[in-house]
Amino acid sequence: MRAVITVIGKDTVGILAKVSTICAEYNANVIDVTQTVMQDMFAMIMLTDISKIDPDLSVLTDRMNELGKDQQLYIHVMHEDIFNSMHTI
Repeated sequence: MRAVITVIGKDTVGILAKVSTICAEYNANVIDVTQTVMQDMFAMIMLTDISKIDPDLSVLTDRMNELGKDQQLYIHVMHEDIFNSMHTI
């Protein structure tokens, strides 16, 4: 099982580190990351393996939402099945 995590917001030092640290805390393994900074805006897409996540995806999602509010970022966590369903005709 995998999840897609997207992060968008004003660029600051440590965004990738903060998001990946939370992933590690919940045993979500980061598989791939792409990020860019457009002028002063940060955008990142992270693919994670959540097959060994503890306790579950909703807890990780809530924690990412807290980080987003604290850092003034938009962070969205989506299970791979939902992501694939949204992009299938």
